[in-house]
Amino acid sequence: VQLQESGPGLVKPSQTLSLICTVSGVSITTNGYAWSWIRQPLGKGLEWMGAIGTTGITFYSPSLKSRTSISWDLAKNQFTLQLNSVTPEDTAVYYCKYSDRTGNDYWGQGTQVTVSS
Repeated sequence: VQLQESGPGLVKPSQTLSLICTVSGVSITTNGYAWSWIRQPLGKGLEWMGAIGTTGITFYSPSLKSRTSISWDLAKNQFTLQLNSVTPEDTAVYYCKYSDRTGNDYWGQGTQVTVSS
């Protein structure tokens, strides 16, 4: 299983950040557990942002719920993150992750996103 994040490295304040996680080695509709987005600002810990389950149900961090949307593109075996109204505090390395039902986690390598004008 491999995951790869992609998206713009620089986003202007107030704009929408859109990231894609391309999955290989497993179908995103496989009876697994969840497909998640996690971020880590420089010098800080990991922050779970939200996830989409294999039935399509979504879960979001309460602190980000009003600005976050996670969805998938079944035809491309991808899932996406949209974060609205970004500020410089959203600057971070963004990771996608797959958790299967046997307790294994598979991470993408991460992608740096900077919010700046």
